[in-house]
Order: sequence, then structure tokens, then C-alpha cells
Amino acid sequence: MTLRELRYLVAIAEHRHFGRAAESCHVTQPTLSTQLRKLEDYLGLALIDRSGKQPVPTPAGEQIVERARRLLAEADAILQLTRQRIGPLQGALNIGLIPTLAPYLLPWLLRIVRAEYPRLHLVVHEDTTRHLADKLDEHILDVAFLALPVEFGQGARVEHALFSEPFFVACPAGHEIAAYAQVPTSVLAELKLMLLTDGHCLRGQALAACGQNEAQQSDAADFRAASLETLVQLVACGLGCTLLPALAVRHQDRADLVIRPLATAESRRVGMVWRRGHPRHADLESLGMRLRRSVPEGTLAAVD
Repeated sequence: MTLRELRYLVAIAEHRHFGRAAESCHVTQPTLSTQLRKLEDYLGLALIDRSGKQPVPTPAGEQIVERARRLLAEADAILQLTRQRIGPLQGALNIGLIPTLAPYLLPWLLRIVRAEYPRLHLVVHEDTTRHLADKLDEHILDVAFLALPVEFGQGARVEHALFSEPFFVACPAGHEIAAYAQVPTSVLAELKLMLLTDGHCLRGQALAACGQNEAQQSDAADFRAASLETLVQLVACGLGCTLLPALAVRHQDRADLVIRPLATAESRRVGMVWRRGHPRHADLESLGMRLRRSVPEGTLAAVD
């Protein structure tokens, strides 16, 4: 039994697909399947159920996957100790981003990393806050970029705030909101809002910023979207209004959309989150301090 075989097993459990698991491990699918068979033969039991549409761990496989994750995390920590003798912020770093941040934050993040940490290789995972929190707890991710505070998961974590991102109101051209230089919360409370689907933390943040609750959204239930860009299209078609974070606003320049700031300083706090006791804690803290020194345009740097 080797660490490589355990990595292949964990990859299959995570991706529920042999091809994607092989791609994530940088091997061919036949190689991955052969190594998995060797591991099963060595242990004398099936670890993956191949009878359904997706390959899933058997009950015994689930238990072994859980332990394999911890074992692999410790092996990676040992490897990291050797890398620290060469220098900080090198090698692979598994990062997670929520969908309402990823397309807007990544260009800024990659620009800094490429310029200042050329030997640091970012492996990017995009998912909802709940799933990213789980991946942090399961040692799949090293760090996640999330809206703070994070309420999901059970693990002890470090939250390193980077910046505050103000909210803006987006409405169709000609909408009454367009007449305001700054939109009061009292006006927002009466609006029909286009919101992201359940599971996106921005949904609850937008409702709170507008002084609304879920009960007021029954009329807009048919127009929930899974991305901010879809929301923008719905608003531009005249179906309602929405709230956009500052980073998303920078990407909107169209005649059929009007964007106005809020009269109040409503914003979301964005930061880095990692497991307490992570072997690369010093690296992650150093990276966080560097990112805080040059936050994206339109945001306000966090202070301790």
C-alpha cells in the first residue's frame, strides 16, 4: 500500500468520476484504475462501488478514505517542512473561492502571486461556502477566500480579514432607483429583488443589507440564479433589481443597467480562512498581510 494509491482513492471519492480523478492526479485513467485495483487486492475488499452512474466509496471505503485524508495531510506536512528549508511560499497551495468572488478576485490574486511568489503554484477550487468549509476541515484545501465570519463546519480555523466590499444596487435603465445618487435602505425594503439560489452566502447578506427577509421573496422565487452574471442579465431585462458587491460592479458597463451606491455603508467582509494548526500557518499569514497591503480597487483594507 502506497501514498500514491491512497491519493488515487481519495481523488475518486472526491470527484465521483474516474476521468476527473485521474486528471486531478495528473495520470491516465487506466493508470488510476490499475492502482486502485492493486490497493483493493492488497486490502482484500472493494473500496469503490462501480455499479451505479458514479463511482462511490463502499461503506468500508468511506472509512478508509477518511483515514487516508488525514494520512495524506500529514505526509504533505512533512514535505512542507522540507520546503520551508528552501524558502517560504513555494510549491502547491490548494485554495478555495466562492462563486461570487472567484471571477473578480482571481485576476488580482494571480497578478500578485506571479509577480512576487513565482514558485508558488495555486490549485483553485470554486464552490459554495458550506462545501469549501467542509474541504478545509477534511484537509482538501489549504486556505479559502470567503465572506466572514464563516458559520459552517466544525473545525477550528483562523480567519484573516483582507478587505470590506461595499454593496451597490443594480436596476434596469429607467427604473425609479436610477433617480437616486445614493439609495436609502427604506427604498430597498420595498424592492423586488433578484437573488442567488439558496446555498450562496451572498443571498442572506443581500437580504440583510436591504432590510428584507425570505418571506418577502415569494414573488421573486422564479428568478433565483446561480451566478451574479445571470442576475445582471435578469435585471437588465427589467425583471427586478439586485445587490452587487463592489468587485462585480467593476465588470458592468452597459446601457440597459444602472448601478447606484447605498446610502448606508453596507458591505461584506472578505478574508482568508485556514485550519488552526496548519503546517503552513506562517506562510498563509504572510500572504494575507501582503494581500491586505494592496487590496482590489473599490474595496477597503481590513484593520486588526
